[in-house]
Amino acid sequence: MAEMKPHTQTYKGIRWQVIFPFLFSWLCHSVSGQIHYSIIEEIKKDSVIANIAKDIGLDIKQLSSRKLRIASRVSEKYLYVNLDNGNLYVKDRIDRETLCGTAATCFLTFDAVVENPLNVFSVRIEIQDINDNSPVFFSNPIILEIIESTSPGTQLALHNAEDSDIGSNSVQTYMLSENEHFTLSENVNPDGSKFPELVLEKPLDRETQSIHDILLTARDGGNPVRSSTTLLKIIVTDANDNFPIFSQKVYKVSINENIPVNSTILHVSASDRDEGSNAQITYSFAKTSGDIHHTGVFSITEIGEIKTMSCLDFEVTQHYELSIKAKDGGGFVAHSKVLIEVIDVNDNAPEISITSLSSPIPEDSAPGTVIALIEFHDQDSGENADIDCQIIQKVPFELISSSTRYYRIVTTSTMDREKVPSYNITIIATDRGSPPLSSKQTIRLEISDDNDNPPIFGKSTYVAYVPENNLPGASIYSIQASDPDTRDNAKIIYSISSSNTEDLPVSSYLSINIETGVLYAQRSFDYEQHKEFLIQVTARDNGSPSLSSNVTLIIRIVDQNDNSPNILYPSPESSGSTVFEMVPFASQQGSLITKVVAVDADSGHNAWLSYHFIHLSEPSHFIISEHTGEIRTSRVFQEKDILNHKVVVMVKDNGNPSLSATVTLSLVVADSFQQVTPKLNQINNEDPQSHLQVYLVIALALISLLFIVTVMLVIISKCKESKHLPTFGSLSKTLYPQVD
Repeated sequence: MAEMKPHTQTYKGIRWQVIFPFLFSWLCHSVSGQIHYSIIEEIKKDSVIANIAKDIGLDIKQLSSRKLRIASRVSEKYLYVNLDNGNLYVKDRIDRETLCGTAATCFLTFDAVVENPLNVFSVRIEIQDINDNSPVFFSNPIILEIIESTSPGTQLALHNAEDSDIGSNSVQTYMLSENEHFTLSENVNPDGSKFPELVLEKPLDRETQSIHDILLTARDGGNPVRSSTTLLKIIVTDANDNFPIFSQKVYKVSINENIPVNSTILHVSASDRDEGSNAQITYSFAKTSGDIHHTGVFSITEIGEIKTMSCLDFEVTQHYELSIKAKDGGGFVAHSKVLIEVIDVNDNAPEISITSLSSPIPEDSAPGTVIALIEFHDQDSGENADIDCQIIQKVPFELISSSTRYYRIVTTSTMDREKVPSYNITIIATDRGSPPLSSKQTIRLEISDDNDNPPIFGKSTYVAYVPENNLPGASIYSIQASDPDTRDNAKIIYSISSSNTEDLPVSSYLSINIETGVLYAQRSFDYEQHKEFLIQVTARDNGSPSLSSNVTLIIRIVDQNDNSPNILYPSPESSGSTVFEMVPFASQQGSLITKVVAVDADSGHNAWLSYHFIHLSEPSHFIISEHTGEIRTSRVFQEKDILNHKVVVMVKDNGNPSLSATVTLSLVVADSFQQVTPKLNQINNEDPQSHLQVYLVIALALISLLFIVTVMLVIISKCKESKHLPTFGSLSKTLYPQVD
């Protein structure tokens, strides 16, 4: 792995400047696929770090379509990617000391996420320190009390200056202003930091000079060199010739972040060989730059117990550095350092973030379709931050790892929106801490419709009954189909076809509303012309491609009583004419005289006919069968009876309201033609308008007479001894056959 770092030169009296927009960066692809860059802190905004698109193998033209972006809660504040050229730029001021403090190494890390297809690259940017911070004394002045009996060569520990920079850019040397009593020496702490010691070179005389003011200067090793000065105010006191001595120069302790408040974490101790008040040591915190971190977090008692004052949080601060001061009764001070390491406990549940979601998705999506990108994060560390995740329902989806933090949700099978229109996908993430903590996140995924269902009719055949004589344009039936799809795929258009009429197409009789399926009559129906229509109704959806279904609709015309009975026999040739029937005088009771035959063009109850006499004289010699129309004699004729009877027969149907027709019959009772003739003349006198009927009756009478004579001769020859008169049937039986 090769690395090249940018450098800048500084000279005394010249402000430090960045010579180039960006100085340099280095890139390395490790076995794990991690990308590594290195830059200096405080680099100018909008400086180019590197062409990240080229480094991860992306075509510049694909940057927008693949949605290259930075995924990090910290790095995105300081960096951004230009999708026009693929360069990674500095977005905001990068201060290494703010980011990492005094840590030996400092990195900005983020994931470079691309889509279509989805991929994630881990990127680390090392932030190199520059000398941008001067040494700082946190006490000004520094007050020291020294007993006048202090021997030359005595070393007095001074509080060191602090520099936020690291390495050679931190404090390197200390200097004293010119004086005749003190010189300066430097020592190194076990952690590598330097601290100054004041060395007494010449004995002190409080009576001659009780206060000595000396300037102490700290200089770092940067280029250019930065320095800081503080005043040493040395107060000469009476003899206290032993300084407190800590048992350790540096104390180290590790505590769990969930340690209770007011717990004692450490007991520091220092000893003083003096006696009395000069050996009485009190402990306190010395002012340092770390005050902002431990103020309000820890406390120290006068006897050296360090206690917690508030709850600790590993995710906020992992290390604390406390400067402890031990002061004896004579004013001598010793310093020590306490390093506190906070140990992580599993107190943070995993966090689940949906960084990308495709909803809705088509129901015909192929297995393996990516529907979401999920990011998992745990603020804990170590095993406490290791996360296991799964989908807890039985759904056609699965989680596939894209990196240590990212998972894709992909389909595992095809879906049917008509069965399941949406899914609630619940993801549970569990860390590996003890006890483990978990979080849930529910994603609602809508399934969009595909036109995979044709319209469906509720029946295979529909039957509609429509009364005849209906109003044209009236609604006669409504037929509906359903489609389990949605929107345009479920919008149904109706049409009709087919016809059982020979003269006109079905459109001449019926129409259908293409949106509602309501059928309308185009004209009035006549049952006597068309009793039934056979229609094919087509329901077609508005999908692409369109799907359709057919169903048969039978429209049966219901008869109405709109036809009067039609008398077939006897049938008068003209209105007002009378039909004659000859009735033998010797007819027995119940003899069949004639039969009225009628039909009705209607059907069912409307065609049920009944026969009745009207205007009949009482008592009547004739009766008529209500159901058959047969006219029979009701009794035997007598000489005194009227032998010429005129009856009116009414034929009535069973409709509501009922319709009827009438016919007039003249029934002539006679045994011979001679008897018929005067009666016919009488009838002719009564009805001079019926000559044609009279001639017909005469002709029929003559024919009947010849037939009777013939029959009589045959009977006489066979039955000479018989004295009974022959019986003659009605002339109408011979001339007019009965209609059943």
